[in-house]
Amino acid sequence: MHYDIIVIGGGHAGCEAALAAARLGFGEHSSLLHTFEHNSPPHAFKHGSTMYTLGCTVRVLMLAISLDSIAQMPCNPCIGGTSKGHLVREIDALGGAMGKVIDKTYIQSKMLNTAKGPAVHSLRAQADKAKYAAEMRRLLAEQPNLTIRQGEVDEIILDNNGNVSGVKITTGIVYKCNSAVIAAGTYLNARCLIGETVIETGPGGMKRSEALTGSLQKLGLKFIRLKTGTPARIRRSSIDFSKLNIEYGDEPVIPFSFSSTPESIARSQIPCYSTYTTQATHEIIRANIHRSPMHIGLMEGAPTRYCPSIEDKVVRFADKERHQVFIEPEGENTEEMYIQGMSSSLPEDVQEHVYRSIPGLEDCEIMRPAYAIEYSALDATALKLSLEFKDIPNLFSAGQINGSSGYEEAAAQGLIAGINAYRKLAELDPVIIKRNEGYTGVLIDDLVTKGTEEPYRMMTSRAEYRLLLRQDNADIRLLPLAKEIGLVSEKQIATIKDKITAIEAEIKRLDTTIIPPDLFNREIHETHKSSAIQTGMRLSELIKRPELSYKTLSPIDLYRPDLPAAVCEQVEISLKYEGYIKRQERNAEAFLRNEQLALPGDADYKNIHGLRLEARQKLAQHRPSNLGNASRITGVSPSDIAVLLVWLESRRRTHTK
Repeated sequence: MHYDIIVIGGGHAGCEAALAAARLGFGEHSSLLHTFEHNSPPHAFKHGSTMYTLGCTVRVLMLAISLDSIAQMPCNPCIGGTSKGHLVREIDALGGAMGKVIDKTYIQSKMLNTAKGPAVHSLRAQADKAKYAAEMRRLLAEQPNLTIRQGEVDEIILDNNGNVSGVKITTGIVYKCNSAVIAAGTYLNARCLIGETVIETGPGGMKRSEALTGSLQKLGLKFIRLKTGTPARIRRSSIDFSKLNIEYGDEPVIPFSFSSTPESIARSQIPCYSTYTTQATHEIIRANIHRSPMHIGLMEGAPTRYCPSIEDKVVRFADKERHQVFIEPEGENTEEMYIQGMSSSLPEDVQEHVYRSIPGLEDCEIMRPAYAIEYSALDATALKLSLEFKDIPNLFSAGQINGSSGYEEAAAQGLIAGINAYRKLAELDPVIIKRNEGYTGVLIDDLVTKGTEEPYRMMTSRAEYRLLLRQDNADIRLLPLAKEIGLVSEKQIATIKDKITAIEAEIKRLDTTIIPPDLFNREIHETHKSSAIQTGMRLSELIKRPELSYKTLSPIDLYRPDLPAAVCEQVEISLKYEGYIKRQERNAEAFLRNEQLALPGDADYKNIHGLRLEARQKLAQHRPSNLGNASRITGVSPSDIAVLLVWLESRRRTHTK
């Protein structure tokens, strides 16, 4: 059987990759239609032995170890959160599915970090675990041109030229293909650890993938061992909610998808809860720490720094008297409650004592014990920024197999890998998001350029230009790229253009509207403790005052048009942070001038005079595509970059003579 693109894995990366590739390659939705004029002669291109034409149908196959594992949420069933919400908005802006699916299946939604500036505002939604997976599976099942099969891949097959030509599953069936995306998540040689017990299984009790690791190693790929974990699930009816703090969602809810409206996704939200560990909790952990897999020596993988187990927190922060715990439902129709902040790999008998030492959980019943999971991940420095392997043409990799953590990081990579797998087939340039264009660009650049020695988690602090890369403007800043890719509908593109026009018109109006002193001093001065004005001031200048806002100035803005909330938000941010935004734009422009200087693929770094020995070794190993990538490789110093700049200029002069 032959497919054009095969996606290996049905997690969040695999879902986005399969949907993107299938949608781009399906008839009238083919991105080729956006590339060529409709009245031009039919465009044709040949890939391998297959000839394709404009608007062709590209067949996609998704292979998953178990169909029950598709879109599974083995850890916290939530989408978004600090910086992760930015990724989901970017996925949606480029035509991905995650934002739309969570809008349909959330049970509570909240905007985080609202006390801080807009750069770090992040949307987070608790999902109904079962409904989220069911909705994603529905999208996959209904997508034309996409076949879903259960099967474990144990071999990647290359042709005589070293290109991917197919995959073999454990039953011996071979599926031929022209391109493949590996999205195997945390299943490669995975094992779960609970105290002294080691279970060779994948997340959530699913079958692990064993043979694929060996096949990839035979292709010359390197692996690292990583570790993450998940807390216990507690029976809802065994919790004393009277001792817990209640945590409500926001009203009205803010959608993840730019194609949704608050009204279209409004529903009754389910509350979450919070409590704290106690001194008794910490004493139980300390008394049994010798039974932890890490201390016994059973653990090989590097643990995640930013989502530590409760025993790690107790040891590392010994002076802290308590740690916050969030208790969150896993769905509307389940008794299982997720105990966020209490990830553990202690033995089950110890876990029961630990959880029951927490207020509200004194009589709790554990439905699923906490566990650590250890797995193999690829060294992502073997990839290009397109997520294609440098040395294996037409083979792509996305998600937690690349060393990242989290559903959102996986989905963002999956979307880009699926897009680029199709574009490679169609002989189009790959989509590469720069660091100043999106969090997705920062994520991929970090993984590919630096690699990782522990599960990589996206954070706002990793983005140099986070004021430009806000979650609220993802649709606007990624519009040119969305148009080029072709996954976003023409109707949605028109809506975004109308939004931009409305924002620009309103900013212009505010910049030309003068407020007289008597009106401002009478209506605003005392009410909002804002300094009186002596002469007329533009509304655009008044909005910049910290104590004032677009909304608070409405009583004196007599000709204000009725605008959507999203437009009003952009108007206020654009004006209030105008100086900071322009400064970051200038910095980004200066950064890009050197960032985009291409480094030749055949560069002989060992013979470039002036480079330190470590820099020569690292540059030869990673073979960065441009100077920006080179500057972010661990072991390459600013002085090494200066040497490369001189070398590039010398090389340019030599070639122009």
